[in-house]
Amino acid sequence: MHPSFHPPGRRSRTATGLALTGLATAGALALLGACGQSSHPSSTGAGAITPGPGQHQTAGMPGMSMSTMPAMSTTPTHAGTGAPVSGTAVAIKNFAFSPAALKVPVGTTVTWTNEDTDAHTVTSSGPGGPLSSPALATHATYRYTFTKPGTYAYLCTVHPFMTATVEVTR
Repeated sequence: MHPSFHPPGRRSRTATGLALTGLATAGALALLGACGQSSHPSSTGAGAITPGPGQHQTAGMPGMSMSTMPAMSTTPTHAGTGAPVSGTAVAIKNFAFSPAALKVPVGTTVTWTNEDTDAHTVTSSGPGGPLSSPALATHATYRYTFTKPGTYAYLCTVHPFMTATVEVTR
């Protein structure tokens, strides 16, 4: 039998094995609790998992915090109405284009600026679209002058969940 293999129902006798078993149990209970499906009647009642010496208990998965997760929501447009915002600048921050809907007249040059530490692109969603930036490093910009009316949908090819539109009017 390999020394690190432990049959089901048998505990590891090493400190690392006990720590990993405890982390796996704590992580599973945190997930169940987050879904409202806790297997324990109370997280502070009998049978609750308590941290050992030098440890502390946190919500969520071990090693993860909200500060290490990118924001997945887009910035609201004008006052949360969904209406496009006027302007000439789009910020790329928190893994979103802000504003997510921009309205400009024909002849306007729009500038995108990457404020994230990850690289992003500004790329037309459909084939043959005019937007095609290189990967933008932090603080890099991309400019495009819109010469024809229409609605231009675009995304970040590195992070395709990042989408937005520019509506160009006469």
